[in-house]
Amino acid sequence: MGVAASAAAEAAGQFAIDARGVEVQPHPGGHIHEAFLVTADRRRFMLQRMNARVFPRPELVVANIAAVTEHLTRKGTRTLRLVPARAGGWLARPAAGGAWRMSEFIEGSVTLETARDALEAERAAAAIGEFQRALADYAGPTLHLTLPGFHDTARRVAALDRAAEAAEPSRVSTARDVLEGLRRHRTALADFFARARAEDPARERIAHHDAKIANVLFDARTKAVLCVIDLDTVMPGLSLYDFGDLVRSMVSPAAEDEPDPSRVHAEAERYAAIVRGYLAGTGAMIGDAERRLLPGAAEAMVFEQGVRFLTDYLEGDRYYRIARPEHNLERARAQLALLDSLAAQGAEFRRMVR
Repeated sequence: MGVAASAAAEAAGQFAIDARGVEVQPHPGGHIHEAFLVTADRRRFMLQRMNARVFPRPELVVANIAAVTEHLTRKGTRTLRLVPARAGGWLARPAAGGAWRMSEFIEGSVTLETARDALEAERAAAAIGEFQRALADYAGPTLHLTLPGFHDTARRVAALDRAAEAAEPSRVSTARDVLEGLRRHRTALADFFARARAEDPARERIAHHDAKIANVLFDARTKAVLCVIDLDTVMPGLSLYDFGDLVRSMVSPAAEDEPDPSRVHAEAERYAAIVRGYLAGTGAMIGDAERRLLPGAAEAMVFEQGVRFLTDYLEGDRYYRIARPEHNLERARAQLALLDSLAAQGAEFRRMVR
């Protein structure tokens, strides 16, 4: 058993599950945390070692998740519940190190990196819309800002500028096309969310903050949505963030890390499906003024994510987990291609939303 698996087995034993015959195996997927599938008494659970560099206060993250999932459960909305630690609270801290949390695992479920068709995109968008609406009457306890300024796009752009100045010349040279491409969109998009927030402070509500299709759980057999997952970043914010991420993760049939940017483009049928599903899910919660901001939010979110991927590449791939040397650069290049496609069809997409 490797060091990581040994630590996972030790951590699993600290949660309130049947500890007899526990089996632990690595679970692939996810950019941030290290994940393991735990089997105990014929039941399975998801165990994760939380990334301390990304979430230095893991106790605040799990406190948010516990509060939100309790509210959703009371509303009759299906959600993945945390498993309590034997010592109390929601975290295990084994001698091997790290902060670990465990949640239920739904059998027969599957996650997707991109929507396979427009219907799948519509279902995922409706699930996020319903998730936001279910939390619209959340009354406490107050949720922690686990990642302050998470969608502060101007701050992300400033970080990219610093990274470009400090990066190895070879990396800057390799990424020159993406740097210049993102700079073309900077004036229009770097302060989009800040302007939206200033126009109507009441628009702030509880948002997922990472509402991509990979964070919607589907039934593997029926393709129906089971629930919204990965609630690490659920905190007060703008609903616009989540709509933007829905478009970013589903409007193109290509994967987020497609190495050939010529295959990345926004499909009108998928865009219409996302709009239709999201507005059906949110219902009357989204008014006309906010609806008009949705197309801009989609472009701003793609821009921001491209900035983040490129920044991480220039800084030496410290944030996102990579599978190959230029993985983050490929991700950034794909985001730029998607942004160019969204901008080119902007007039049509605005008509769709209206």
